[in-house]
Amino acid sequence: MKKSTGRLEVIATPIGNLADLSERARKSLSEADLIAAEDTRHTLVLLRAIGVSRPLVSLHTHNEAQRVPQIIAQLQTGSVVALVSDAGTPLLSDPGFELVQQATSAGIEVRSIPGPSAITAALAVAGLPTTRFCFEGFLPARSRERRAALLALASEPRTLVFFEAPHRIAASLADLAAAFGAGRRAVVARELTKLHESLYRGTLATLAAQAAADPNFQRGEITLVVAGAPRASAQADPQLLKRTLAVLLNELPPGKAAALAAQLTGAKRSEAYAMAIAAAHKEELTDPAC
Repeated sequence: MKKSTGRLEVIATPIGNLADLSERARKSLSEADLIAAEDTRHTLVLLRAIGVSRPLVSLHTHNEAQRVPQIIAQLQTGSVVALVSDAGTPLLSDPGFELVQQATSAGIEVRSIPGPSAITAALAVAGLPTTRFCFEGFLPARSRERRAALLALASEPRTLVFFEAPHRIAASLADLAAAFGAGRRAVVARELTKLHESLYRGTLATLAAQAAADPNFQRGEITLVVAGAPRASAQADPQLLKRTLAVLLNELPPGKAAALAAQLTGAKRSEAYAMAIAAAHKEELTDPAC
């Protein structure tokens, strides 16, 4: 007889190399009553490769709200449910948060079966500080929103980790160079653990140029690691303030742009306001309509 409540097992699966699947993960998948998968077709390929056959149900961004109550109900009957994403660790830019949250709220045991993650794999080989880092997931797809998000991160001292779509990597690197400064160090990790694994190292400016020129750069799964901002000195970086204002003045009046720029860069508000007024005055003088 099964227990009155079951167990949810959150299982990390390979990000490319099948040999990275742990023996514990293999055993958990083979013994689960049900496997909740981001894409059942993708997971079926993995299960066939390891010789496992178990019932599958899809759990992805578009059906999570409807599917979670059904899975919770099955857990409450005593079933063991395995949660997997297409690759890596579930919930890290992958579905599963609602299921884990509701399972814990219902008093159901949630167990982690750790393993591969593109985040830790990229950090391990980037050669950038790892004592403190933050994971930002995917940057906004639209240029304006992406630039605003990057400006908010420009003074972040921790190493930053992003995921990025291959068709957006060149534009994102260019925006990163504009927001963080051309000389900030970064590493682009492409196709980690796979046959064509590649690491590109350099400054944001050199990587942006390489991405624009090399078609192979814009292929496959990409994890981007960027060095954190230098520790703030007593005086804010005037070039960072200038770049920040240049972007904000396209959308905001000088007063509001200066206030936000001062907050983002650590500059004095009076300094930011003076620079904003000067930039706005220069724009007026060069306006052909004047």
